Amino acid sequence: MNILIKNGHVIDPSQNVDGPRDLLIKGRKIQGLYPRGKAPRTDRVIDASDCIVIPGLVDLHTHLREPGFEYKETIRTGTLAAVRGGFTSVCPMPNTNPVNDSITVTEFILEKSSSEGACAVFPIGAVTRGQKSEELTELQALMNAGCVAFSDDGRPVTNSLIMRRALEYSKIFNVPVIDHCEDIKLSEGGVMNEGLVSTIVGLRGIPKAAEETMVARDISLCELTGGRLHIAHVSTAGSVKMLRDAKSRGINVSAETCPHYFSLTDEAVISYDTNLKVNPPIRTAADVAAIKEGLKDGTIDVIATDHAPHHIDDKNKEFDAAAFGISGLETAFALSLQLVDQGVLGLSDLVAKMTLIPSRILGIGKGTLAADADADVAIINRDKQFIVDTASFLSKGKNSPFNRWTLKGTVETTVVMGKVYEWN
Repeated sequence: MNILIKNGHVIDPSQNVDGPRDLLIKGRKIQGLYPRGKAPRTDRVIDASDCIVIPGLVDLHTHLREPGFEYKETIRTGTLAAVRGGFTSVCPMPNTNPVNDSITVTEFILEKSSSEGACAVFPIGAVTRGQKSEELTELQALMNAGCVAFSDDGRPVTNSLIMRRALEYSKIFNVPVIDHCEDIKLSEGGVMNEGLVSTIVGLRGIPKAAEETMVARDISLCELTGGRLHIAHVSTAGSVKMLRDAKSRGINVSAETCPHYFSLTDEAVISYDTNLKVNPPIRTAADVAAIKEGLKDGTIDVIATDHAPHHIDDKNKEFDAAAFGISGLETAFALSLQLVDQGVLGLSDLVAKMTLIPSRILGIGKGTLAADADADVAIINRDKQFIVDTASFLSKGKNSPFNRWTLKGTVETTVVMGKVYEWN
């Protein structure tokens, strides 16, 4: 079927397009962009008046939980939540049960995604067997099976020699190693940011140094090996400073942050809402300002979700005992749009950080509306307000601190490889 998306404002950083265009889709591929009213007739027309038309969002940091934790999320529910949020490609982290450290698990994820997934799924394989930081996985075999990057996310790679070897292989294979930077001895027992607020509320803190010492180690190892390093969920001003310096010296490092790290401060934890419990923790206003500056000047390349769905019983506990994580796929773009309203990012820059740039880091060929690209498109009314209602999330995980927030930017339609999902 041919589909014409007309009357929209197209933003495609891959082609430096930012203006009125009509978009023609032929089957599963994009046919091309046309001046308004100049495209050929088609079988179906989607009116995108008052909306922006952008490449489908790419999330390089997702937790789909399957296999092993299907009570929290499944590939089916997680990818539906992704598509509802405008994402057409997601990259699930390997902390499943069993861990995605073998060809068998990778193949299971891909087969399940093919039969039940609502969008493209690009698995990320574990760096070490069982995520134990003791022995490297068969990285090349995992890559040949379909993994697009390697990470022990959920845990750091604590063994520095193994991290060195992984980065050496990343240079050979030209795939990134994504590290969860945490010194687990410094963070042990902590449940929120260490500082004045943790003292006031009587909760054990996680110092910023728990992240920053590992960021420093990883940057040093990346410089030593010439490998490809990607730092996950950056949360502190110190991390931003080190990344900025590393990039200025030509070190091959990229980085991401997540909406909760620029939308909230640790003062919110005064409410003891366990939906605010995330690792690394939500930091201070000074850290939020640094994160925004890092996004603005390009130090932080990507906005990812770190979508971490949990069953209600995992969160319905005392703060100390509750699970870490926020369910983020269905609110990420609207929260990120606030950066545009605040003057932190231009709209095209924001789109690039959630489409083209993560795609290029992973080498997956997504994040573009160029002719012959996969027909992955999000149509978003950026000015339309909505109230976040976690009860209506398509994700099994309702654990979001943004419930009842009023946001702008409704996803009206998502197109995944030519398949149309209409939401409003």
